[in-house]
Amino acid sequence: MSSLQALQVLLVDDNQHMRAITSAVLQSAGVRKVREAADGAAGLEILREHAIDLAIVDFNMFPLDGVEFTRLVRNSPDTANPYLPIIMMTGHSEKSRVYEARDAGVTEFVVKPITAKAILDRIQAVIFKPRPFVKTDGYFGPDRRRSNTSNYKGPMRRASDQAKDSSAA
Repeated sequence: MSSLQALQVLLVDDNQHMRAITSAVLQSAGVRKVREAADGAAGLEILREHAIDLAIVDFNMFPLDGVEFTRLVRNSPDTANPYLPIIMMTGHSEKSRVYEARDAGVTEFVVKPITAKAILDRIQAVIFKPRPFVKTDGYFGPDRRRSNTSNYKGPMRRASDQAKDSSAA
């Protein structure tokens, strides 16, 4: 995993112990450059000042949580890098929270308590198998579809899209 040595990682979590654990996992994988922030606002400041390759952010922080941090990275006019890979960490794995993070533009998701394998699998996914980015009226971020349908024939792909499409005819 020496290929991770050059990575500049931003770690944003309001829990100092969680930052220490995650930082230790990153260090053991060969990551040598980890910058830490205790909330999303401090994380955004670090993004403005440093060339960051990957952000690992906690979901639940105050005053700026991980979802809002992600929205600002993706959509703010003065964002340093709207394509930044963002891995969301959370102790809350309810479907609604996963969807909220995904819809904000999170690249990957990992549930606490984290494991070294889970973190490293997500890092490998965002670095070695990056998903294309999508821009629509209501979303900018990594393509949320995980599979390609071989029989796909046009811009709409969900059953609900068909209903919209046929009502326009």
